[in-house]
Amino acid sequence: MAQIPEKIHELTVGQLSERSGAAVSALHFYESKGLISSRRTSGNQRRFARDALRRVAFVRAAQRVGIPLATIRRALAELPEERTPNREDWERLSLAWRTELDERIQQLGRLRDHLTDCIGCGCLSLETCVLSNPDDVFGGRRTGSRLFPESLLPEGPDAAR
Repeated sequence: MAQIPEKIHELTVGQLSERSGAAVSALHFYESKGLISSRRTSGNQRRFARDALRRVAFVRAAQRVGIPLATIRRALAELPEERTPNREDWERLSLAWRTELDERIQQLGRLRDHLTDCIGCGCLSLETCVLSNPDDVFGGRRTGSRLFPESLLPEGPDAAR
């Protein structure tokens, strides 16, 4: 990997890709989602400030632990003057995201533990499907794993409930 001289304050998309390990297409996607930004040269080429490297590293680390891009974008937007995240920012945000991640881990554990229940059926049409109807929250109103919004269900004495 080629070193970028300190006197160069901007990176091409190729240099940013090489240094960050993110594909050029991923960098374009991040830019389209407002996670990083570039300026255009007179020849319409993208140029990224050097601090885009840290922003890309921040985005990729957050993605690896399952944080949605919309959440990452909101976190970056809250930084003063859209500055690059630092260690303290990561600590603060990771503490805030820990609860969300713990809830997802518990949900995935429940899904894993009940997965064989649905494999036995094969069609997800069990009256109380643990994947489509966890904890049978809708069982008191109607049966089945596929539920329709109340407004789409037929009404009247002949309606199946």
